[in-house]
Amino acid sequence: MLHRRVLALGGVGAFAVGIVGGMSRATAQPAEEAAVKAAVEAFRKAMLGNDRTQLDALTAEQLSYGHSGGKVQNKAEFIDGAMQSRWKSINVSDETTQIAGVNAISRFLFTAENESDGKINAVKIGVLMVWLKQDGHWKLLARQAVKV
Repeated sequence: MLHRRVLALGGVGAFAVGIVGGMSRATAQPAEEAAVKAAVEAFRKAMLGNDRTQLDALTAEQLSYGHSGGKVQNKAEFIDGAMQSRWKSINVSDETTQIAGVNAISRFLFTAENESDGKINAVKIGVLMVWLKQDGHWKLLARQAVKV
């Protein structure tokens, strides 16, 4: 038979566990946001370095990659196309990151220069990236660019 004191302590214990659990989620959020920002940076470096292996590792198999001109590519098409690009510089600014369960949303301004057919092209676009947490790693699931 349970006494009121035991029930009361159980209630306090459950309340304390709830607070601690909430605190661990609250402290995990900034860590996850930092991990997503690190993935964005790794993606930027992989594009700059034409690193096929790293681009493959950073992207989900279901990738939908939208360009500002309307072209949409799957993972294989994106990586093959990325290997044709020669980026001189890529800068990410005004970055925001939001965690939504096993997904994350990154938005930023992408300014860059690339070389194509012997000409240097300036690029300035807004980018939305949707990341998926898979096997403990953030992988790019979807990307859409818009002209700014």
